[in-house]
Amino acid sequence: MSKDVNKDVTTESGKKTAKELQQEVAEKAKKVADAANKVAEAAEEEATEALNEAAEEVSEAEDGAKPEGAENSDGEKKGLFGKKEKKNPFKEKFEEMQDKYVRQVAEFDNFRKRTDKEKAQMFDQGASNVLEKILPVVDNFERGLAAVPEEEKGSAFADGMNMIYKQLMKQMEDLGVTPIEAVGKEFDPNFHNAVMQVESEDVEEGFVAQELQKGYMFHDTVLRHSMVAVAK
Repeated sequence: MSKDVNKDVTTESGKKTAKELQQEVAEKAKKVADAANKVAEAAEEEATEALNEAAEEVSEAEDGAKPEGAENSDGEKKGLFGKKEKKNPFKEKFEEMQDKYVRQVAEFDNFRKRTDKEKAQMFDQGASNVLEKILPVVDNFERGLAAVPEEEKGSAFADGMNMIYKQLMKQMEDLGVTPIEAVGKEFDPNFHNAVMQVESEDVEEGFVAQELQKGYMFHDTVLRHSMVAVAK
């Protein structure tokens, strides 16, 4: 039993640990989010500065051109002889800059939301890849515990192995990994991978009679399909 477990663990010793891979994924996602936030902040500062400059120009132009004319009920200025003055070009520029600023704020708000969504997807994809590589280790733990002779199940070694296995499964569960129910359930190609058909008196035709390899879910996504035998 211990030889098989050590063999599988040794083949993985030259690779990065699951924790290191998770840290790399988290660091890359954080760098993407930080870069997006810096771009958005720089653009907002530049747009705000341009808008303030345009507002000052409009204010100065209006102060220098206020005169003898008066505003009518619609806010339009008239000259000395009641003729309407031409629209202030600085005011037009100000309104144009203001509209541009509002559009940029909306665009960067959408950009932030899209970046946050992509960051979450990157993290889930990285975590899924790491967890998928841990599943063979879980399989070997289960095979090793199942191979312990009945008279040795209460030994210190068997108890230690069982405790490590339970700790590993608890960590997997905390990360959102749950086993797929198979035996006694109706065959579902979305969760089960049928490799053979068998005669069975315990379950009906089309139901799973035997689980050859346990399948797992990661949140709402299938991490690994259950390998099953279906009753015929």
